[in-house]
Amino acid sequence: MDYKMKIAGGIPLHGKIEAQGAKNAALPVMAASLLLKDATLRIHKVPRLHDVITMADLLRDLGADIFYEKGEMSISIPEELSWETPANLVRKMRASSLVLGPLLARCGRAILPLPGGCSIGSRPIDLHLKGLSRMGATIDLVHGAVHATANGLKGCRIYLDFPSVGATENLLMAAVFAQGETVLENTAREPEITNLVQTLKAMGAIIEEDGTGVIRIQGVDELHGEEITVIPDRIEACTYILAAIITGGEVEVTNIIPQHIDSLLAKLEEAGANFTVEQDRVLVHPVKRLKAVSLKTLPYPGFPTDLQPQVMATLSLAEGASVIQEGVFQSRFLHVSELNKMGAKIELQGNTAVVTGVEQLIGADVNATDLRAGAALILAGLAAKDETSVFHIGHVWRGYEDMDIKLQQLGGRVEVIPTEPLSTKVNGAVRKEEA
Repeated sequence: MDYKMKIAGGIPLHGKIEAQGAKNAALPVMAASLLLKDATLRIHKVPRLHDVITMADLLRDLGADIFYEKGEMSISIPEELSWETPANLVRKMRASSLVLGPLLARCGRAILPLPGGCSIGSRPIDLHLKGLSRMGATIDLVHGAVHATANGLKGCRIYLDFPSVGATENLLMAAVFAQGETVLENTAREPEITNLVQTLKAMGAIIEEDGTGVIRIQGVDELHGEEITVIPDRIEACTYILAAIITGGEVEVTNIIPQHIDSLLAKLEEAGANFTVEQDRVLVHPVKRLKAVSLKTLPYPGFPTDLQPQVMATLSLAEGASVIQEGVFQSRFLHVSELNKMGAKIELQGNTAVVTGVEQLIGADVNATDLRAGAALILAGLAAKDETSVFHIGHVWRGYEDMDIKLQQLGGRVEVIPTEPLSTKVNGAVRKEEA
């Protein structure tokens, strides 16, 4: 069953909304539970998303017992774990690769089919495998699956050729049980990495991390159960901030850590947006039209690639020509042709998009090719004249909990309906799966 979101645009959003827990923080924390033995990890503010459901199913298949209700998740890990992951789940989601490091550290072996779940460009796990090999693991590729074994991982120095978030997380978790000290250099510095470090430390790991891209881990023999909270989702929060701006509305977004979204706030200030930042919230005030700005996506603390499509949609209505360079993923412009169907004027030149602002977007039938592209098209639909239908909306449920309901609470006229058969009732069922 596929779904589309039907949007009656041109209505300024108003109201208050709370950001969900961060998907990209929850998934590695869930994977970290595999390091436990006969113990339980309790996690607060876990968003109800397709990727979270998939990770929960994957952990269950490995032997975990999981209870999940209303954002609260309890993961109990037994004495014995399975170390072979199911292809049908791993190939749904790239973040499945995050179980490789913990399984290798905990069980001494792991089999992982090459993960899937993303269409925004090549994202190989070479850096993960190279780092694990440096720690003493034997890695073989057999019939499209990684077969990894280790007779005890050894601490060492690992320099990442690129500050990959997934590689940083995988190697960090593997190093927790490695003999001696592991030093990871040129690591990713995203807030989600810090959230994972804090989780592992609460569980008994010995880790030094100060945000400079160097992480030191002293190996320990075991971890213990703990209770932790997932940080707010900075990408979801920013998407609703942009939804308020693109519709000319007034929205208060709460449960925000402002320093996590500095790069967006700085660009919005440069573009002439009107907003107030408080300790844990941002209040967006109406403005008639933004000014064009230029930006380049970079690893954190640079401008996030996960916000590039949404910002492009917003700048398509700005005054003047904006220049957006994509510095992380080579295929993250799949939304451009769809935005142009709605009257946007965007030209691609290699990894650069020139966005010439127009006065008005027009509703159209468009396709969400990936998670953030879908969010961008929804923003464009909220601002557009007439009606927009965003097809393949299932991509969006991978990262946004109850997005249609939240937009309705802000006054947006949106509805999720099945594309076939039309007689099937939805009532949010696609998002009501429980882990």
